[in-house]
Amino acid sequence: MSRQMNEADKGAALSIVAYLFLAALKLTVGIWTGSDALRADGLNNTTDIAASLAVLIGLRISRKPPDSDHRYGHNRAETIAALTASLIMIAVGVQVMVDAIGKLRTPSVESPDLIAAWTALFGAAVIYAVYRYNLRLSRRLNSSALRAAAQDNRSDALVSTGAFVGIIGSRFGLPWLDPLTAVIVALLICKTAWEIFRDTSHNLTDGFDESELSRIRATIQETPGVISVKDLKARNLGNNTLVDVTLEVARELTVGESHEITEVVEKRLLDAHMIEYVQTHLEPDE
Repeated sequence: MSRQMNEADKGAALSIVAYLFLAALKLTVGIWTGSDALRADGLNNTTDIAASLAVLIGLRISRKPPDSDHRYGHNRAETIAALTASLIMIAVGVQVMVDAIGKLRTPSVESPDLIAAWTALFGAAVIYAVYRYNLRLSRRLNSSALRAAAQDNRSDALVSTGAFVGIIGSRFGLPWLDPLTAVIVALLICKTAWEIFRDTSHNLTDGFDESELSRIRATIQETPGVISVKDLKARNLGNNTLVDVTLEVARELTVGESHEITEVVEKRLLDAHMIEYVQTHLEPDE
């Protein structure tokens, strides 16, 4: 587990380094060339620095062992980190949109230099590579915070590509296209932020995907010795799933035989759904 968490740290740290470099590059070139789209893209990357820092801090807190105040551990710190990242993204997305709409009303007659376009395209390529790395890592570690970071990476790659298109278009006599692209950039930032906020708030309020719960129920129901699943609850705790299930078993079974059924249920859930934490209650059939 410790080695996996260190790998997760590397994913968050890689995002921070990439965003620091790209934010400085885009803001410098954006101001120099007068490109609203590239400046908006650079500002987006500054929020990504804060978001990635929140993810990194959350990952480190989440590995702390259980204590007297947190009997279940600190795994939800990872989810809170993703939630914090989404709020930061929303705040900057709104600010970028307000500024871009103001420029859209009175667009500059001058189009940005082509170096702004190539900078945006270069940024898209860099952050897309980071996205692919974090996506693979989040799937392997089943990390919600890294998954949120990867979604943000993908959005940023699209944003930079859009900025490239807008700047190129403005060079062909459409000066309003650059600030219009900045508006689209802001909308993409807010969209990604909302999706992360929706998923993390759902987890923090103990929401759980109904279809996944049905699959878990089917796996348990198919276990030999289980007569019926009388009650089933599940929730996410960071990158872990906790299941609480009440099973109906044959009345004549001994304690040892009933316990063997619970062990089989736990093994099947681990093999089929990667669920390690299962609380099982048994009731005799009527």
